[in-house]
Amino acid sequence: MLYRWLFITLLIIISQWYCFQSIKTVFQNKLIWLIYIIVSFGIIGNFMFQALNYDRSEGFNHALSYSLGFFISLFIFQSVIMVGLFFEDIIRIPQALYSLFNQGLNGQEYFPERRKFLSQLTLILASIPFGALIYGMYRGKYNYKVMSYEIEFDDLPDSFDGFNITHFSDLHCGSFDNYEKVKYGIELINKQKSDVIMFTGDIVNNISNELDPWKDLFSKLKAEYGVYSVLGNHDYGDYVQWNNDNEKLKNFENLKKIQHEMGFKLLLNENDLIKKNNDSIAVVGVENWGAGGFKKAGDLKKASMGLSNSNFKILLSHDPSHWRSKVTSSDDYFQLTLSGHTHGMQFGIDIPGWIKWSPIKWRYPEFAGLYRKAKQYLYVNRGFGYLAYPGRVGMWPEITVITLKKRNIDL
Repeated sequence: MLYRWLFITLLIIISQWYCFQSIKTVFQNKLIWLIYIIVSFGIIGNFMFQALNYDRSEGFNHALSYSLGFFISLFIFQSVIMVGLFFEDIIRIPQALYSLFNQGLNGQEYFPERRKFLSQLTLILASIPFGALIYGMYRGKYNYKVMSYEIEFDDLPDSFDGFNITHFSDLHCGSFDNYEKVKYGIELINKQKSDVIMFTGDIVNNISNELDPWKDLFSKLKAEYGVYSVLGNHDYGDYVQWNNDNEKLKNFENLKKIQHEMGFKLLLNENDLIKKNNDSIAVVGVENWGAGGFKKAGDLKKASMGLSNSNFKILLSHDPSHWRSKVTSSDDYFQLTLSGHTHGMQFGIDIPGWIKWSPIKWRYPEFAGLYRKAKQYLYVNRGFGYLAYPGRVGMWPEITVITLKKRNIDL
């Protein structure tokens, strides 16, 4: 841990120095230099102060979140400049060494001057992600998008042909700071008038009390066949230092109780049948199961108890790594899995039909959108809320509408 912080500190110092070099080359006004130094050190210092004084047990800290947002924006800005000027130094350093060995120590400056054009270019390039990250904090995080899909299945019961599901995930309600914007998002979910609503976990950041200001609003979510939910890794209170196990258990029980009061059908390694005419489909909900160091409480066998592979099953599982690791190889067959968790990293390039990219893809191959293996489908929702960085860039908050269709088989 010590070496990690030393590396981060060294990286900050180097990027800060390179950025100052760029600004000094482009702007001759020393007042601009001073303003940059004060602002940049103010952002870094504020983030360090907020981080050192943060207590998870007190709930989400908006001051820390915004200080992190500005710190990330500044760091990305400086890093782009650092990379650009570093490549310039690859040329400048050999030139300086050549001058030194050929001219001797005569007090002159051996390093060639930095090229103003390159410093200007790096400042312009660095301003693009910096501006995007600032925009993401103030507008992007509530820029809700409705994504619509039709998925065909051979074995979908006839009565469910055209059945609509609204899927959302990762509320992280303790992060919200604008009631009216969140209200608009909830109204947008209801506006889809889907047959059923399904939520795939992380309703809070850390503690159940985060739900208190929002439970009346979330209670307004309505669909003919109800609102189903499962838990995400943040819903267990695992990221808080509790005084004792009973305190943690009380928090967990309160979270389940509030979801029940809101009208959510919380599935904890269990299933429920949605019946229509003489047909039915099964909604299977598992507790969190995530690859790596995440909680592995999900139990597919237990959750599927009483069902067979003749049942059409929709699996709600918070972490998409569960699908690749366990679901597709399970003896229990799940036609459709709905997940969340990744948030699309809240940053990326997402142009439907053209490109879908985010750095999170290096950790989660299935990080956003629709995926298929044989006849099994996975949909990964980009998330309704946000965590840590208080914004979104490219990977906008998402409401997904999935229409189940019966595939016509020509005989």
